[in-house]
Amino acid sequence: MLFQIQTAFALIIRLSKLFRAIYFLVLISSILTSCTTPIEDKKVAILAFDDFPHDKTALAVETLQNFYHCQIELLPTSDLPKSAFIDVKSPRYRADSLLHFLKSKCPKDCDHIVGLTAHDISFTKRINGCTKKPKWKYEDWGIMGLAHCPGTSCIVSDYRIGRSVNSAIANDRFKKVLAHELGHCLGLPHCRDKKCLIRDAAESVKTIDNVAFDLCPACKKQIRLD
Repeated sequence: MLFQIQTAFALIIRLSKLFRAIYFLVLISSILTSCTTPIEDKKVAILAFDDFPHDKTALAVETLQNFYHCQIELLPTSDLPKSAFIDVKSPRYRADSLLHFLKSKCPKDCDHIVGLTAHDISFTKRINGCTKKPKWKYEDWGIMGLAHCPGTSCIVSDYRIGRSVNSAIANDRFKKVLAHELGHCLGLPHCRDKKCLIRDAAESVKTIDNVAFDLCPACKKQIRLD
């Protein structure tokens, strides 16, 4: 009986190592594929939720075309999924749930999909798998955008972008957040260069204002952006 238990335990350990190895191989393959496909050969779908302004949608199309030189497909507008709605601190939509919803809506001939919403979005901010403290603050943390890195989908909300600023600053922030989140989908992690567009906002909108509307040479090289 003891021998059978030891054998079963050893088998479980081997299977666990095998699954971990497969996971990392898939992740590495995804990163390599994301980085090696020329940007101009990629096709990005844009889906505007609910009553997102038409002029902002047009700005999103223009921004991504000019910034990444990729092909754009504008999808019909859609209602926000009710399953993503929460009301903990205030009425919001869970950004992680929206990413999964967007992934299911990405056309087969598109590599990525960008969601646009005027509603507030949030997620749970974690460090090493645990909710950042204080828990009451970070369990439902309001954000401007979120993306899978690398991955198929990203979501951008202009709810927090344009508050208490003029339209020129709001549009500038919107373009930066938009290009930042798609950059994550393309496989770019946060960059240490203080002027690079992919720098971590570090919970401050001032970071967005201070970064350049451009990638640093290292990030450009990684995604083969000329």
